[in-house]
Amino acid sequence: MSAVQSHWRQVSEQTVAATITSNGYFSAAAQRSSHVVIIVERKEDWASYFPCEHVVTAQEYLEHTRDSDTGKRVQVINLCRSYKYLGHGYYCSLLAEARGHKVIPSVRTISELTKKALYGLALDDLDKTLEKALNHQLYRSTEGFTLTLYFGRTDIELLQELARQLFETFPSPILLVEFRHHNGWHIGGVKCGVLHKLRDDQEDQFAHALDNFSRKIWRQPRLRRLARYDLAILHDPHEQLPPSNPRALENFVRVGKGLGIDVDLIERKDYARLAEYDALLIRETTSLDNHTYRFAKKAESEGLVVMDDPASILRCTNKVYLTDLLNSHQLGMPATEILYKERPHDFERIGERLGFPLVLKIPDGCFSRGVIKVESQAALLKATAELFEHSVLLLAQEFLYTDYDWRIGVLNRKPIFACQYFMSKGHWQIYNHKAIGQAINGECRTLAVHEAPKAVVELAVKTANLIGDGLYGVDLKQSGDRVVVIEVNDNPNLDAGIEDAYLQDDLYGLVLEEFVRRLELKRRGQVW
Repeated sequence: MSAVQSHWRQVSEQTVAATITSNGYFSAAAQRSSHVVIIVERKEDWASYFPCEHVVTAQEYLEHTRDSDTGKRVQVINLCRSYKYLGHGYYCSLLAEARGHKVIPSVRTISELTKKALYGLALDDLDKTLEKALNHQLYRSTEGFTLTLYFGRTDIELLQELARQLFETFPSPILLVEFRHHNGWHIGGVKCGVLHKLRDDQEDQFAHALDNFSRKIWRQPRLRRLARYDLAILHDPHEQLPPSNPRALENFVRVGKGLGIDVDLIERKDYARLAEYDALLIRETTSLDNHTYRFAKKAESEGLVVMDDPASILRCTNKVYLTDLLNSHQLGMPATEILYKERPHDFERIGERLGFPLVLKIPDGCFSRGVIKVESQAALLKATAELFEHSVLLLAQEFLYTDYDWRIGVLNRKPIFACQYFMSKGHWQIYNHKAIGQAINGECRTLAVHEAPKAVVELAVKTANLIGDGLYGVDLKQSGDRVVVIEVNDNPNLDAGIEDAYLQDDLYGLVLEEFVRRLELKRRGQVW
C-alpha cells in the first residue's frame, strides 16, 4: 500500500463527517450534518488512493437523485479530466451549484480560466506579491517555470503567500501557474490541473493538501468609493435581435438625465474605459464565451454596480442548470429529461415517456436557436446527432403548445412588467429564424402586472429569486390551471413600444432607480 493509499484510508473514514461552511470550505469540526463528494472522470483516476465511498464518477453525479442529500450541506470537489465548456467537468460544477452544493472549481472559476482576457484583471493585483516572492537568487537565472498548486498549497515556502492569493482568486483543487521573466516577473497563464496526470510525489502532495483543506473566509475585494453616477450601457448597434431597440436606449439616456444619471452608450471597443463609470447595464445578448461576460466581470472587479452580473449570466445561459434548479425546488416546468451523449440507448423509449412531438434543446441556446421539434424516433436520432456535436448533454422536453408565452419582468425580486409573446405566424415558436419576407417574431401584448394571472406572476418571481436579485425575464406557459417555466433570461428585452407599452418612461425609471439605490448603499459602505 502506497503512502497515498495509507493516507486516504484515514481520510475516507473521517471525511463523511466533515463540516461544510457557508463559504464552501470544510473542516473536521461538527461532524454530522454534511457530506463530501469527490468527482472523478473515471474510477481509475482514483486508483492511487485508498477506495472511498465518497468518490463518484462524473456520470454518476450527473444522474444522481437529490433525495439522499436532503438536509445536508454538500461540498463537491470536482476532479474531472477536463472542464471544457459543455463537457462533463463543466456540467458537474454547473449542476452542483443548481443543487445548492458548494463546489470547487465553480463554473465562474472554470469560465474565467478559459481566457486570459477574463482572468488577467485578477492577476494584475498580484504583481507586487509576485515580484517580492521571486526576487530571490533561486529564480534569477531562469526565464520561466510552471508551479503546481494543490488547494492553494505549495512546498516552496517562498511562494506560499502567492499560492494562497492565487487560490483565493481561482479556487480550484489543482492549479498550474506559468511564470515568465521579461522585464520583471509575470504570470503567463493559469489553468486547472488534472488528477490523473500527477506523478507519484505529486499525488502525495495532493493528498496532504486535500487533508489540510480547511475552512477560511478569504478576503473580499475592497469596493471603491463612489462619488457621482455615470452609467454605461453596453450595446451592439449592429445586433439583429438586441435586448433593447434604439428608441429604448434613447429613453434610458433621456430618463437618466431626469434622475441625475449620465447615461453613456458604449460598445465592445470601449472595454478599457469601464473604470470611468459607476455602473454598467448590459443591453446586448450575453454569452459566457464572448465579450459581454468579460465586461460584466471587469465591471464587478472595478466595483461597479452591474446588470447582468456575472453570476446571473452563468446561471441563466444554461438550461440544464435551470432544469436542475426547478426540480430541486419543485417548481413547475414541462416534463424534461437530460440526454447524455454517452448513453444513446436511453433515446430508444424517450418518445414513449415524453410523447411525440417533443422538443430538443442545446443548453445555451437563445432566441429560439438550438431548439428543434422532433415528430418521430427517426427525427430524434437525426437531431441528437447534430446537437451532440456542440454539447455532451441535451434537454428533451415535452411539447406544450400555447398561442403565446408569458414574460414576467422581475427586478430586485419584484415583478415590473407582464407581456404576452405570441407565436410567429405559421410557426410553433416566438422566433422563426427561417422566415422569409415576413416578421421573424410574433406579436406582443403588454399588460399591467396585476392584470396577469396571479399563478403566472408568483411562479415567475419564485423562479427569478432562485437566480438572484438582478433584472430577469421569466418565460412561462399556461395551459388551463397548469403553469410552467420555460426559461429565465438574464437580460430580458426592454424595447420601446413593447415592454414599455404600459409603464412608458416609468419602466426605464424603475431600472435606473434601482441602480441609484445600489450606488447609494455602496457609497455608504452597505450591501443591498
